[in-house]
Amino acid sequence: MSIDLHGMVLVAVVAVVTMLIRFLPFLVFGGGRPTPRFITYLAGVLPCAIMAMLVVYCLRGVDLLGPAHGLPELIAAAAVVGLHCWKKNTLLSIAAGTALYMVLVQVVFV
Repeated sequence: MSIDLHGMVLVAVVAVVTMLIRFLPFLVFGGGRPTPRFITYLAGVLPCAIMAMLVVYCLRGVDLLGPAHGLPELIAAAAVVGLHCWKKNTLLSIAAGTALYMVLVQVVFV
């Protein structure tokens, strides 16, 4: 049985970095001190910014001049927004939108 030193070092480095990332906020912001205003601001702004980036990432390859003219993506995105406004459940909205998109591209817009 050979020992893969490179693999072991890689796993150790990943474990240390993961622990550092997990423990660092508690070390920096712990001790009963108030959270800095900038961090509180980021906590309020970043979720919306990340969702906007995901929307742009998901819709970047839509071909508006193609045979479907981007209708499956538009219908699925509208369903996600509508379902989220109605039920206020992110996981349900994303799962239903994904399922609808798959049905549209594999059955309807073939």
